[in-house]
Amino acid sequence: MRKSRNLKILCLAAFAFLYANTTFAQDSEIKNYDQGFRLGFGINGGIPTDKDYDWSLGGDVRLQYDLTKRASLTLTTGFTNLFQKGDAKDLGFIPAKAGFKAFIWEDQFYVLGEVGAGFAVTNGYDKTTFLWAPGIGYANKYIDLSVRYEDYKDFRTNQVALRVAYGFDL
Repeated sequence: MRKSRNLKILCLAAFAFLYANTTFAQDSEIKNYDQGFRLGFGINGGIPTDKDYDWSLGGDVRLQYDLTKRASLTLTTGFTNLFQKGDAKDLGFIPAKAGFKAFIWEDQFYVLGEVGAGFAVTNGYDKTTFLWAPGIGYANKYIDLSVRYEDYKDFRTNQVALRVAYGFDL
């Protein structure tokens, strides 16, 4: 439990530090940037960090609104399934997350923080959980690759996941 708490604090501290470094963008860059929406479709695969589940697989849709060239708001939903070995029931859920993405290097490398809820929908599970997910990634005009830590409080598990996505301007 203490190890998980320390990891959470470390991730939040890193996110705050990296975000603080992005707030000093040039004024001319912000004034001349056209704000707009992006839509992305991703595939996610992950490994839970505990022994309750063996692996995960999912898909998502992310709507992104670019506030500036270096800062965006995100809304993400989709479906994730946590798999177990043997006769144990897998857990499938729908995440609904809101987040903030800050580009920190060359307008391609970013940090992302998301919070939201996970709604269990398979195998008789009837819980809803709070979830939070800090991550880092790389994005260009069409491709978005990221790694994130995702914690599901009431599902009593968490994971490290890789996301590969295709995105485009709306």
